[in-house]
Amino acid sequence: MEKAKKSENQRRDASTKGARKGVSKEKEVALIAELMRNSRRSDRELAKVIGVSQPTVSRIMDRLEKQGVIREYTMIPDFKKLGYNLCAFTFLRLKDLPSDGIEKVRQAAKETLKQSRFAIILLERGLGLSRDAIMVSLYRDYASYAEHRRIIAKFPYINTTDVESFLIDLSDEVHYRYLSLQSIAKDLQTNKKEKH
Repeated sequence: MEKAKKSENQRRDASTKGARKGVSKEKEVALIAELMRNSRRSDRELAKVIGVSQPTVSRIMDRLEKQGVIREYTMIPDFKKLGYNLCAFTFLRLKDLPSDGIEKVRQAAKETLKQSRFAIILLERGLGLSRDAIMVSLYRDYASYAEHRRIIAKFPYINTTDVESFLIDLSDEVHYRYLSLQSIAKDLQTNKKEKH
């Protein structure tokens, strides 16, 4: 009798945990979307919007931070008003390296980024346009961009003849869409609704 009761309680606990996980995943997505819309809101405000308690929001956020889903909390400024007049998408091709060379490149890039005085938003490996990597960065003027290009040319693992940039003048009067996470938040919410 005692054994049967214990086993029933274990099944109930497992079922409750599973239900919490199912609800939790849906609430995680809702929370992420809301944080991308506005990360300045309090846990209490976020809880009200997604329909859970404030402690639940705090637990979800803590778990997402530990899992690396939430990397940082930030805001998106008007870069032009901060003195950045140029944004560059620089496409790079790495030199042919032995298979163990990729880790050397990664470590060298990390060290270079630590010492860099340039505003590098993104540096990632990729595929396309006959290139291996892309760097997105901001510059105060063309002279600082040109200086950075000279420094890039000295990086030992980059094929310097295959470096090209697409430059955006942030002073241009015509803007199609500013950098924003709103469309990702909207897409997350849309996908959530379509699944239900």
